[in-house]
Amino acid sequence: MPDASDIILKVEDAACWFDVSPPWLSRVIERRPRRLLRAVDGVSFTVRRGTTFSIVGESGCGKSTLARLVVGLIRPTRGTLAFGAIADAGSEAAPRVQMIFQDPYASLNPRWRVADIVAEPIRELNLMRGANIEARVAELLNLVGLARNDAQRYPHEFSGGQRQRISIARALATQAHFLVCDEPTSALDVSVQAQILNLMRALQAELRLTYLFISHNMAVVRHMSDEIAVMYLGRIVEQAPAEQLFAAARHPYTRLLLETIPDLEAPKRKRVPLAGEVPNPIEPPPGCAFHPRCLRAEQRCRVEAPSLRDIAGGRVACHFAA
Repeated sequence: MPDASDIILKVEDAACWFDVSPPWLSRVIERRPRRLLRAVDGVSFTVRRGTTFSIVGESGCGKSTLARLVVGLIRPTRGTLAFGAIADAGSEAAPRVQMIFQDPYASLNPRWRVADIVAEPIRELNLMRGANIEARVAELLNLVGLARNDAQRYPHEFSGGQRQRISIARALATQAHFLVCDEPTSALDVSVQAQILNLMRALQAELRLTYLFISHNMAVVRHMSDEIAVMYLGRIVEQAPAEQLFAAARHPYTRLLLETIPDLEAPKRKRVPLAGEVPNPIEPPPGCAFHPRCLRAEQRCRVEAPSLRDIAGGRVACHFAA
């Protein structure tokens, strides 16, 4: 376990449920119960300062909902999310948290110039005034690999990768210590993805940033992560240091995800296809949620939900992980 002073985020039993029931009168007439979508259902983890903690899983597993919980865009149904103090700013200083969104085409105001987009958080937080803001915007643009003159252009004049650089500059304008990155490269071309990921790693080393990185791409996660949590149907099914997880994954779902990574040394290797789809989170299967798709499932898996337990330096929710 990391030292308490080293923890920047601690999440305990966080859950986020959405009521997707029909209107009350329809439920009464049709005699239907309330329907709850358990997007996040009892998640616990800690993030160490200066590291990248990645959450990976298929679409619909609850990754983005968890990201929005962390930045406060939605409130948890239960559980706690607590941020630690910044060591070099005094014990009362909470870290500033910002989010880098998935779609750089939708997350920037098309009517604003880049200068206004990056300067907005500076003005809102009263971090600077007057000419200092213009100088700070130029400094931030240079930091993410853009030119000073780009401040007078509009978002539609930039490529997808350049727009994501603007989003990163806007997040850094708040002097943020903790960035929640919700699939920040999934809308970009592969070659541009590499540029953005390398930029993020360089900024992390230079500014001592901490990332909560959300992705479904295992190759990207391997490039970025110190610690990885694998989510399935709203819950963490495996968590381990990055190299350990890629070398010796213990949960069947994690191993199937690793099969999606191309291998240049064995391009024709036999792969086990990931069958079926993620079950309906409104009516999850009994027992282990993964058992309808698991090739190793036994009767115990169909009736008893496995707990997330410590095994060999990681945590795994599988009856047969050991």
